[in-house]
Amino acid sequence: MSGAERHGVVQPDATSKEIYDGGMVVRREVLGDAHVDRANANKDEFTDDFQDMITRIAWGGIWTRPGLSRQMRSAVTITAMVAHGHWEELAMHIRAAITNGLSRDEIKEILLQTAIYCGVPSANTAFKTAQQVFREMDTTP
Repeated sequence: MSGAERHGVVQPDATSKEIYDGGMVVRREVLGDAHVDRANANKDEFTDDFQDMITRIAWGGIWTRPGLSRQMRSAVTITAMVAHGHWEELAMHIRAAITNGLSRDEIKEILLQTAIYCGVPSANTAFKTAQQVFREMDTTP
């Protein structure tokens, strides 16, 4: 397996810009242009470094790696959001999971799994969050 196959855009000779650009491509594919454009429009001197970091490290460094499918990465991310109670991020990643090809039934199964390993109260909130996301998706053109 070559380095590109193992490490995505993070190659020994990759520039920070190449990693950023590769991360931005995936970030836009997973979260959508509207979300990324809003995040970029809202950044300022205080948050610019954070936005740069998540684009390079999370999206460029991790999400471009070929070792897991985007569906699997979404399942892991949903579970992590439930485990830590990050409900706004959960909503965003439920939308992303649909974009990445997970079905609502698969998301339901992930949330049922979280009830066992993350706790029923957390799963209860996660189901409510998913219901709201699905309602928004069904009513927004």
